[in-house]
Amino acid sequence: MARQHPSVTIQLERWTDEDMPLLVRLNAPEMTEHLGGPETPEQLEKRHRRYVAAVDSDAAHIFKVVLLPEGVPVGGVNFWERDWEGEPVLEMGWGILPEYQGRGIASAAVAQAIEQARATSRRAAIHAFPSVDNAPSNAVCRKLGFELLGAVEFEYPKGIVGSATTACSTGMGPPGGRSACRQRPSAASLPSQLC
Repeated sequence: MARQHPSVTIQLERWTDEDMPLLVRLNAPEMTEHLGGPETPEQLEKRHRRYVAAVDSDAAHIFKVVLLPEGVPVGGVNFWERDWEGEPVLEMGWGILPEYQGRGIASAAVAQAIEQARATSRRAAIHAFPSVDNAPSNAVCRKLGFELLGAVEFEYPKGIVGSATTACSTGMGPPGGRSACRQRPSAASLPSQLC
């Protein structure tokens, strides 16, 4: 389903075996600076296999973001089930290639992924854990109505613990941290809010 955002039209397409070249581009140092740095080719191949298997089994919703009308893959957005502080939630993550950043593509992709999550899951909340130092991702969270829950210790990738913000606000919590944000159902603007 194509989605028109104020200045951009994108489409989310399920991740396939042919999307490894996009994953390689998303593994660039500037794309992974808030995620512990680039993965090795072997780690990346394993990640790609996990993505394809997760999509095939419906264990996670992993999408490439395609810019229209060009049909160019420009990034990815994913969501999956997890428990957070004893509560079943969806966790969401995203990345847009550097040359396409700053155009509203991430916001459009995350908004469309939120719609997909609402249509396919009974979980009440969606959480995002951008680094407190990741201003663009925190801005996406704020724009889409994520509620800032605060800075938290967060392990990602496996074995690397840092601080995360739960969406919405940059500069919250210690440098290098992550913020935790959520979105829950709301009568205000969006049908649900992200956690």
